Amino acid sequence: MEYAASKPGMPPDDVPAMAIKILVAGGFGVGKTTMVGTISEIRPLHTEELLSERGIHVDDTAGVESKITTTVALDFGRITIREGLWLYLFGTPGQDRFWFMWDELSVGALGAVVLADTRRLQDCFPAVDYFEQRGLPFVVAVNCFDGARRHDPVKVRRALGLDGVAPIILCDVRRRDSVKEVLTTLVTYAAGGAFQAAHAGA
Repeated sequence: MEYAASKPGMPPDDVPAMAIKILVAGGFGVGKTTMVGTISEIRPLHTEELLSERGIHVDDTAGVESKITTTVALDFGRITIREGLWLYLFGTPGQDRFWFMWDELSVGALGAVVLADTRRLQDCFPAVDYFEQRGLPFVVAVNCFDGARRHDPVKVRRALGLDGVAPIILCDVRRRDSVKEVLTTLVTYAAGGAFQAAHAGA
């Protein structure tokens, strides 16, 4: 998947405009905001606020003690795939108290990226369960933090209890080429599933 530079104005009349919506989900402090900011061709929209004393007993910061901000609504970024075709990225908030927003954010989405940190793998269970229950295609992207132990994707799949369908990929959300590989994997996987579903009902 090649990402072209965005161009001002509307696409020509013979080029239908199309936007693909992708969600980026996962636990608190797993790298969702960084991922959107790394790949977005526009200045990403972030709704981050400083962590306060009120959140000490609400947000679990174990393993991410250095984190000082948190997303309270969403992150938004855009990528131009080609003229008239855009990829919109919506980063979801990771804390339990903001999960009510996921239903709204998931409307019309092609698929989702579930970011995982193997040091706190349990934090991505709710996102995996959410997308499985709604039948939304997703990939699990294991964010390889500095100093974190690298785990084989097969072991990660087993730990998550996945059925062997959803792709699992190792990534570094600070690197554009790595994020690009994750998104390419998701779009290919989700589009293939949509194609099979359409022909199954034909």
